[in-house]
Amino acid sequence: MTQHRNTIRIGCGAGQSDDRVPPAVELAKHGALDYLVFECLAERTIGRETLSKLHDPDKGYTPSLHERLRAVLPICHANNIRIVSNMGAANPVAGARAMRREAQDLGLGDIPCAVVLGDDVAEVVRARPNLTILETGEPLESILPNLVSANAYLGADVVAQAIGTGAPVVLTGRVADPSLFLAPMLHEFGWSYDDLTKLSVGTITGHLMECSSSVTGGCFAWPGRKAVPDLARLGYPIAEVSADGSIRITKTPGSGGRIDVMTCTEQLLYEMHDPTAYITPDCVLDITDVELTNDGPDQVAVRGPRAKPRTPTYKVVVGHTDGYIGEGEVSFGGIDAVARAKMAAETVRERLEMQGRVFQDYRVDLIGMSSLHGAVDRRPEPYEVRLRVAARAKDRKAAEAVGFEVRSMHMHGPGGAGGGKGPMVREVLAVKSLLLPRELVRTEVVMEGRL
Repeated sequence: MTQHRNTIRIGCGAGQSDDRVPPAVELAKHGALDYLVFECLAERTIGRETLSKLHDPDKGYTPSLHERLRAVLPICHANNIRIVSNMGAANPVAGARAMRREAQDLGLGDIPCAVVLGDDVAEVVRARPNLTILETGEPLESILPNLVSANAYLGADVVAQAIGTGAPVVLTGRVADPSLFLAPMLHEFGWSYDDLTKLSVGTITGHLMECSSSVTGGCFAWPGRKAVPDLARLGYPIAEVSADGSIRITKTPGSGGRIDVMTCTEQLLYEMHDPTAYITPDCVLDITDVELTNDGPDQVAVRGPRAKPRTPTYKVVVGHTDGYIGEGEVSFGGIDAVARAKMAAETVRERLEMQGRVFQDYRVDLIGMSSLHGAVDRRPEPYEVRLRVAARAKDRKAAEAVGFEVRSMHMHGPGGAGGGKGPMVREVLAVKSLLLPRELVRTEVVMEGRL
């Protein structure tokens, strides 16, 4: 008979692909953890890593995997902390092999890894071109020729299955962010998908934890309004969850930052499109009756989440190429800086038109003045300003011309231009969403290495 724990401690060691590593090391050392979760995928990153895999079949996992695991593997190995992460991205098997090589190089032996597969549904959706794109209502067929990736947001069930293998490390591809945190609870407590209250507990915990330092004061800090002590040493969060469904959110002992009702409230509302129906692959969360209470210094208790059953579909994020963005920047300082920057912008526009360049989008910003809030005419004029011109084009040459003409302002535009930057060109990897019936998604867990 399986023995279940009464309480587990789960730490968040990353909330994005390029998150800071030192706080994760402190968390592993001082957090008394059972699990360390790294959430490293955004909508575009898995498409980007799919392109990496196409160029090299041994790539496609999150590049920062090496740095992160070199930093924390020895600590986790010594303290029996299990690692769960979506750093596998578009190639979790290759990520698992990379992890094992790092473990060998660190002198830790051959650490096995459980790998979650099944989120890559590109071939499934290619066979169904009439699927509807959620953002536009158009059929998938409209972007199918440029499709790069299609990944379903898997839930906690298959991740819990991977944890159940006993592997010290679990790597996945695209899994919904809260599901990475719910999975250890399903495994350790034996929670069922029939128990919606427990699913709501795990899902709200994951949502609070998923952005790492956002809940410990990172995005919260605001000088003169919302003080965050020792921001330079901002710690990462810990969730202490019990089998009965009680939740306490805290952070690495002795670290900077803060955990209280205010920080947790801001993170709870993050991306919460509908507080009565926050849709995840595991349940539909309702936070309208949630109560957050300060439970001690840097400790918050969470009560009252509810949930409805999960939907019959998975959300799928589709990555597709969509032309190029070209941009350039140049600065103007001193008297009439804004007027000269505006003249430069108009000159660039005219020269591009004279060349017959065609753009789908064209944008001019005076950074620090209009890049966020539009027209600058009613604002105090600064003594220095930086002009940025950017445009999106189907043709790479047109995109390159943007930065070239901006940089030419050094000699071919208003006086006093300096610090030119460009041409900068990047291929656009756009993302769209669609829904796919669950029965079309086949998940599995494979082992890399032996237990």
